[in-house]
Amino acid sequence: MKKLALHWKILIGMTLGVIWALLSSSLGWSEFTINWIDPFGTIFINLLKLIAVPLVLFSIISGVANIGDPASLGRMGGKTLLIYLLTTVLAISLGLLLVNTIKPGKLIDTQSRIDNRISYEIWASSQGYQIKDGINYLQDPEFMQRAQEISDLTKSELKEASVSDKLEKASKQKDASPLQPLVDIVPDNFFYSLSNNGLMLQIIFFAIFFGICLLFIPTDKAQPVINLVDSINEVFLKMVDIVMQAAPFFVFALLAGVVSKMAGDDIGKVVEIFKGLSWYSLTVFVGLMIMIFITYPAILKTFVKKIPYAGFFKAMSPAQTLAFSTSSSAATLPVTMECVEQNLGVNKKVSSFVLPIGATVNMDGTSLYQAVAVIFLAQLHMIDLTIGQQLTIVLTTTLASIGSAAVPSAGLVMLIIVLDSVGLNPAWIAIIFPVDRILDMFRTVVNVTGDATVCSIIADGENMLDYHGDKDPTETFDLDS
Repeated sequence: MKKLALHWKILIGMTLGVIWALLSSSLGWSEFTINWIDPFGTIFINLLKLIAVPLVLFSIISGVANIGDPASLGRMGGKTLLIYLLTTVLAISLGLLLVNTIKPGKLIDTQSRIDNRISYEIWASSQGYQIKDGINYLQDPEFMQRAQEISDLTKSELKEASVSDKLEKASKQKDASPLQPLVDIVPDNFFYSLSNNGLMLQIIFFAIFFGICLLFIPTDKAQPVINLVDSINEVFLKMVDIVMQAAPFFVFALLAGVVSKMAGDDIGKVVEIFKGLSWYSLTVFVGLMIMIFITYPAILKTFVKKIPYAGFFKAMSPAQTLAFSTSSSAATLPVTMECVEQNLGVNKKVSSFVLPIGATVNMDGTSLYQAVAVIFLAQLHMIDLTIGQQLTIVLTTTLASIGSAAVPSAGLVMLIIVLDSVGLNPAWIAIIFPVDRILDMFRTVVNVTGDATVCSIIADGENMLDYHGDKDPTETFDLDS
């Protein structure tokens, strides 16, 4: 009997993790699951992040140094950033189209929306905003009493460290100068950057700079360094192989922990959370599925005809299932690189340059979700955003996605900035916070799939794509060894 493919093992692990979490919740074992099973999921993510940073560093240095021609590097870099930008704008536009068509915020009961509108008007008045649409309820004593109750509720919600912490981070980013993102790319202490996964752009900058300098020194002096870098890179790739052999168990632990934390000892909590935000969740989910199964394959079919629809998903299945379970593009990056190189046939010179940049700046799933979330929250508060405000969302979301860290729920911090850009209350992230972790899993699959799509296009354009459809994704990770 043929050995079960890795992605099927991971899917089985995910399914068993959810089943265990629901079972433990109904039996009152959630505390046991969180204390004794969930930590293995954390260990898994930590292992992948441990490998990701040095792998990015040495892969980019190797890729740049082996290109040989600085001109082709500049051409590849320009095309990479342009295509990433176009797919991001496409994702945001799709999100806006869906949320304006489905109108999930208007499907909530009217009384709740009226309460939300009162809350918004009080907040807007406190911020000095002029309300140009709707009814001003501030003159009605009955509504003012209800408004005070809502205001107290909002304050209590903001006591949650998770929400207030994100508000604080967003405030710092908002107050920064226009060129601050450019300043942040250049590290003043490279070794500090290596110790912080959130500073991946600084590592990429150093790696590209280091690789370019290798191109301009004599070959006899550069070659020993390149050989050393290549050898170290191979060591980290082998570490990925070893970690992935235990991936099904780790994914089981990860999913069991995520669902147990949501449900506690009451399965009904999960159901109630999704009932309240069902239309919003469905809108985001539909948009993400369109990106994965329609948009990316269509782009790939247009520019890279040699990779068939089914072949692409077969090749990327290990990375996609891992992206879903970890909710982190950075943690999935080592696996994404192996899938793209070994299964899609992308040359390492391209993958080692394009994918780390994509994991840092290309957040199509995050961008789509932010666009849907902002309009949904506006609809929920009886606010109709103008075309101009929605264009502002496109611009702000595009820029925010570039600065969004490749870690779980980082998009929530960026969402605060997008909400603020159109005069909406940043504290509203507390409304969608309960379902964010699950939707984040699907967003990460979109991000990883988008990175692989762009990488394949760049490789084909540079004549560095050697796809073989008969490649078994399981072989990528030497699971028989």
